[in-house]
Amino acid sequence: MAIVTHLYDSYAEAQRALDRLASAGIPESDVSLVANNADGWYRSDRDDRIDRDRDGTDDRAEGATAGAGIGATVGGAAGLLAGLGMMAIPGIGPVVAAGWLASTALGVAAGGTAGSIIGALTQSGVPEDDAHLYAEGVRRGGTLLTVRVPDSDRSRIESLLSTSAVDVRARANDYRAAGWSRFDETSPHLTADEVRRERSRYGSL
Repeated sequence: MAIVTHLYDSYAEAQRALDRLASAGIPESDVSLVANNADGWYRSDRDDRIDRDRDGTDDRAEGATAGAGIGATVGGAAGLLAGLGMMAIPGIGPVVAAGWLASTALGVAAGGTAGSIIGALTQSGVPEDDAHLYAEGVRRGGTLLTVRVPDSDRSRIESLLSTSAVDVRARANDYRAAGWSRFDETSPHLTADEVRRERSRYGSL
């Protein structure tokens, strides 16, 4: 099996990628999502409209429907991720997560391994340098999609996920130009305002 991982600056972009995966017949058991929730764009209460993509429609109606736990994705991705749940990741803070990678991160954290997101990614076969970059991307407000696929299907899935995905090499250069070197799980997570500024910086509000 190959691991295909892409970072998106917004949950809306990641959700469109989920739709493409669902249309391609990728089983939910092979898909995982981790999205920054520091600014509370996704909440367990369902009384207030959340419209992060500013299209006039509640994002939960677009991306989630009430069900077990916090919700389940709908539209083209119906059933692809059985349930979104909230958790905290060291160095990132609150996230919305689902799938096998989230379960691995929880297991690593429960086992006392430092840097649970890095451990989860590297245990899944993501190179360590890439894992640090992906974790930092989520820390700054992004959404990470990780998919397990047969080696023979890797190119097709890469093509499906690459639309609207972050150019991680360019992003790494951008981070490093500002003094970043590696993800640090001991650093305080970004505040809601800081996450909004990061998203605004990359045009993903």
